[in-house]
Amino acid sequence: MEQTQGVLVSPTAEVPVIEGELVTAIRELAGRGWGAKAIARTLGVARNTVRRYGRGAVAGVQRRPRARRLGSEACATAQVLFTSTAEGNAVVVQQLLAAQGHQASVRTVQRVVAPVRQAQRAADVATVRVETAPGAQMQVDFGEKRVEIAGRAITVFLLVAVLSYSRRVFVQAFLRERQDDWREGIAAAFRHFGGVVLTVLGDNARALVVGRDRATGTVWFHPAYLTFCRDWDVQPRACAPYRARTKGKVESGVKYVKRNALAGRTFPSFAALEAHLAAWMQEADTRVHGTTHERPFDRFRRAEQRALRPLPAHPLPRREQRYRRRVAHDAFVDVETVRYSVPYQLVRDAVDVAIGDAEVRIFHGATLVATHPRVREPFAQVVDPAHLAGLWRPVATGPAPDTVPLTTLGRSLEAYAAVVEAPR
Repeated sequence: MEQTQGVLVSPTAEVPVIEGELVTAIRELAGRGWGAKAIARTLGVARNTVRRYGRGAVAGVQRRPRARRLGSEACATAQVLFTSTAEGNAVVVQQLLAAQGHQASVRTVQRVVAPVRQAQRAADVATVRVETAPGAQMQVDFGEKRVEIAGRAITVFLLVAVLSYSRRVFVQAFLRERQDDWREGIAAAFRHFGGVVLTVLGDNARALVVGRDRATGTVWFHPAYLTFCRDWDVQPRACAPYRARTKGKVESGVKYVKRNALAGRTFPSFAALEAHLAAWMQEADTRVHGTTHERPFDRFRRAEQRALRPLPAHPLPRREQRYRRRVAHDAFVDVETVRYSVPYQLVRDAVDVAIGDAEVRIFHGATLVATHPRVREPFAQVVDPAHLAGLWRPVATGPAPDTVPLTTLGRSLEAYAAVVEAPR
């Protein structure tokens, strides 16, 4: 073993290769238009061997490239460069080493910096479990799952909320994941738990966070979400980007809902899905949690229930978004897969649809033209008969045509008979 400029080099090795007659056969078959796979199968050699000799490798003895590895000093330099100047890029490390006179392949450098890379990955993944005080925090997140409802596969969006101390779980199903859905789901979770926590920890969804400064850790929340949090007297927080395990309790909760509550289940209606989730939450409250080794509801009742603050007496509406829609030819507008009727005179006109907590209002300009109860059933159709009344032609009433006297349609038969029988 010899050393050259910080690189340890092994002697050149000569290894036997296939016979010259076999190389001739490879090239002859390739000249006839055979493919590498067919040649390899026919001659009993590897396809890479066929390709190598097809490109012009010399038969007999082939010289392998001399194996190289960095010396101890060069290895230390490579690892320092990897964690500093190269910013974790082995290709850049190889280039910087070459500039210093250390010749080595990228693969050699990758082997040298592999322990450093593994240590960095372990440090990134390692997490210290943080336990919060009762009533201090609720973690929220959305998940989605394809569920068969009334014979159709529907993508259901699931807002999951977990009380960080007791591990009680709340889940509500939606057909979308918009800002109104976040607010409605969080408010429903507070009502389900019977009180309000100090902080709500979510992720960086665009419905909640409009920007952040990574250098200072400053987060800019959406104004509507901030208004909602002030109304409920709760402090919003967002986990660091690409570090979802900051809210690991709800991350596990989302998986638990999808794999336990909904796994392999079908439902005759969306209402049946909601009823199933309501019953499942009660079961989840009474299971023994794997981390706390207690039933969540027992832990909640013992220490967290009294730590929650009271619900607001008159909270602001959770939903405020309007949707712009064009009225279809059949006098309906489509919102969240549900179709609501409007007066047929507005066909092909643009209208604004405001979805509230319990009702849907449709405006044409500033005029309220329709009000419907809010429906969650996918692909449902909500009709006000008054909106379509003018589309139907009136049905004629009276005796059937064959019973109408002929005199009402013109002259009688006697009149025609008198004309025919008159003398000429």
